[in-house]
Amino acid sequence: MRRYSPGMRTNPELYPLLRLAVNLALMTIGSCGMYVVVVVLPTVQAEFGATRAGASLPYTLTMIGFGIGGVLMGRLTDRFGVMVPTVIGAFALSAGFLLASQTSSMWTFALVQGSLIGLLGCAASYAPLVTDTSLWFTRRRGIAVAICASGNYMAGAIWPSIIQHYVETIGWRETFQGVGIFCLVTMLPLSLVLRRKPPAFVAAPPRPGATVIARDPMRPFGLSPNTAQALICVAGVACCVAMSMPQVHIVAYCGDLGLARPAAPRCCR
Repeated sequence: MRRYSPGMRTNPELYPLLRLAVNLALMTIGSCGMYVVVVVLPTVQAEFGATRAGASLPYTLTMIGFGIGGVLMGRLTDRFGVMVPTVIGAFALSAGFLLASQTSSMWTFALVQGSLIGLLGCAASYAPLVTDTSLWFTRRRGIAVAICASGNYMAGAIWPSIIQHYVETIGWRETFQGVGIFCLVTMLPLSLVLRRKPPAFVAAPPRPGATVIARDPMRPFGLSPNTAQALICVAGVACCVAMSMPQVHIVAYCGDLGLARPAAPRCCR
């Protein structure tokens, strides 16, 4: 870890770990919008009288919003720091779940999911936090980034069972209201911890005795920056498209088969 000025109130060796823990918590909570809609899909489909294809539209718009919002939140992070997008994400997720609970049609439900929950909510809980984590570590930077990114998948392991329980006991609308309130009261205080600006990016020093291979920092993977970025984008989209079938439809299909609750939300794991 890097060294910091003596005037810092927090132990300079512990603060990056604290920040990593906060980022992990924010990502685990903020990623709920990607998984809650999957669990309520059969219930919403039945209430709105939609087909399974139509009921999948909210998730589709959520992921499209998530992708576009990642670029927007990245720009905000570059300009104002990571706290601004995370605060926006907290309010957007809260407003999105509260408004979604009041919708009366599949189209309005899908639009709220895509705009507030996907574009402004979940998008603020991934790319900005991963980038911020990378700026606070020089040694073991890869492990730190991996821990932070795992929050998205921790959300997929934690949220479905919780949501399924409350959907069955109090209904999906009341569950959405509870999630909206929970996101605001937890994410907003956590976001305020991220007020401190990160230090300048420094490459990790080579290990003693390691062979150093000269690389041009302006040509990642030996490619131009635009080419490398385009290939990463294609890989990301291809990965998510491949996951969408088991992640979205098999969960609902398990429920259709009458698997015991809460086994259905985890049947594809």
